[in-house]
Amino acid sequence: MTRVRVLVVDDAVVVRKIVTDALAEDPTIEVVGTAPNGRIALAKIPQVNPDVVTLDVEMPEMDGLATLSAIRAQYPRLPVIMFSTLTERGAATTMEALLRGANDYVTKPANVGSVAEAQQRVKAELLPRVHALSGKRPVVIPPPAAAPRARLSPALRATGRTTTPTRVDAVVVGVSTGGPNALAALLPQLPADLPVPVLIVQHMPPMFTRLLADRLDATCALRVREAGDRQPVIPGQVLIAPGNRHLTVQRVGTEVRTALNEGPPENSCRPAVDVLFRTAAGVYGPNTLGLVLTGMGADGRNGSEHIVAAGGRVLAQDEASSVVWGMPGAVAAAGVADEILPLQELAGAIRRRTAVGRCAPEAGRVATDRRPPTPLAAFGGRR
Repeated sequence: MTRVRVLVVDDAVVVRKIVTDALAEDPTIEVVGTAPNGRIALAKIPQVNPDVVTLDVEMPEMDGLATLSAIRAQYPRLPVIMFSTLTERGAATTMEALLRGANDYVTKPANVGSVAEAQQRVKAELLPRVHALSGKRPVVIPPPAAAPRARLSPALRATGRTTTPTRVDAVVVGVSTGGPNALAALLPQLPADLPVPVLIVQHMPPMFTRLLADRLDATCALRVREAGDRQPVIPGQVLIAPGNRHLTVQRVGTEVRTALNEGPPENSCRPAVDVLFRTAAGVYGPNTLGLVLTGMGADGRNGSEHIVAAGGRVLAQDEASSVVWGMPGAVAAAGVADEILPLQELAGAIRRRTAVGRCAPEAGRVATDRRPPTPLAAFGGRR
């Protein structure tokens, strides 16, 4: 049996030990080396030939960002998982790393009672990511947590769509592993006068989602914000679910507003894509357009079925352009994807579909005072 080879890079001896022991519990994984800083790690990569690198954010001599840049220059396809603290500084640096090409991240355990507990938390978060990114074995998609199921006719399940294009009044997006880069590629291609709102669930903890919204806002013609509670949902605005809170929508009189809650996780996630998609289908019905982008697991499959059952449409990112084809692959396998498209074609599909049933003056009525988008290269410095 070929095992997944992992190089662990962290300046703390205790953390290297916790990560190594957590990974060693899986017989399909082999820790082929450790390094206390980026310079030593770069020297070890050609020696141990890892399939995945876990990389600490803050290290002396050569930190995580500098090391990541060097890895991307020399080994562009080598998966890198950042290992950061759940602090404002750690979150900001991790966000920078994700936008510079890191594949995923894991936060270091905080406020745990023992080394054994810390090891178990690392194991629960890190092992699935190592397997998903290594490509050595498929990710097992667990059944979704108990949730209302949509009832679909066999014909609808087979086609995933009706034959007549429908007007779109809202775009809802679900994304996880590889999401920051996918969103950074997708959203700047959408115009400031997009005639519909965009609501996004990206699997991330608190602080990370606010930082992601701020970074994306700097690159987009659309306004990008972390969603607040009871906030009006209006065209030309992008709202990202805050970490650890489900994002839902509800109709209040003639308005649609957000509603945040701390209900039970679904698919082990809060925020969960399924929660947003179900409520969007209930509010917007056949005028809902769902997008399921790169990510592990199956979150979004159940919600996509609800969108399609309500008469709406669902698009999925294709396997070739996904970091992990878990979430979009689950939607495709369920037969509810209207189209399965490369990431670079999704913005064009959104523009075409949101133009259906609208005349040009309506499409141009939203804010025109937005600054032009900033190139993604501008992320190289701190804001």
